[in-house]
Amino acid sequence: MELVRDLRKRCSWDAKQTRQTLRPYLVEEVLELDQALREGDPREIQKELGDMLLHLAFQIVLGEESGEFGAEDITATIEDKMHRRHPHLFHGEDAPESWEKQKRKELADDASVLDGLPENMPPTLLAHRLQEKAAGVGFDWPDTDGPLQKLREEITELDEVVETNSRAAIEDELGDVMFSLINLARKLEFDPRAVLEKANEKFSTRFKGMEKLARAKNMDIAKSDLDTLNRLWVEVKTGERGEKT
Repeated sequence: MELVRDLRKRCSWDAKQTRQTLRPYLVEEVLELDQALREGDPREIQKELGDMLLHLAFQIVLGEESGEFGAEDITATIEDKMHRRHPHLFHGEDAPESWEKQKRKELADDASVLDGLPENMPPTLLAHRLQEKAAGVGFDWPDTDGPLQKLREEITELDEVVETNSRAAIEDELGDVMFSLINLARKLEFDPRAVLEKANEKFSTRFKGMEKLARAKNMDIAKSDLDTLNRLWVEVKTGERGEKT
């Protein structure tokens, strides 16, 4: 906090920053921290947490300067919120209801359980959070059988509309399939983003391996037919299995 206050006084760049000008950098830092957490390198996590902390301090100082709030206001607000959300720990009440049911009590009568999620949240994460919020008030299957059956139904419906060549219908069913797949991942207790990240990495590794194999065979993949490329792909996958054994 003191560092940011000092920078605001003595650095022209820092002095002219506003909440709006800092938004792109804040988003960038969040994504870099997310990447560091994914990779699990403690040194990188420490570094990115520091960058994130600097941005939080910057926003608090801007709040101080405008007279709107300070650090104590923020900590008091979050402490009060956590006390309300954990009544069994702080107020001697019985075992708590689900997180979403507790939050529901704090909403206006006409508010939705789904309110409050950022509009610009990445779609995969948004789908996951929408499903979590709905599940928090009981709108959920008891096990994975329901989501799995729903996914099968949506794939069948997609298969049917593909034959119609109606782009609007296909887009609608594709969305249903993707939403159902994310729901199945949630019920299986997988983060859909992490699952997709691993699939992306696996595809990239295999494709690059295919390119390397093609060069070793003096082949140009851009001029090869699909059957040839598939044979290279299978060869790369076979090599992976050999390495694992």
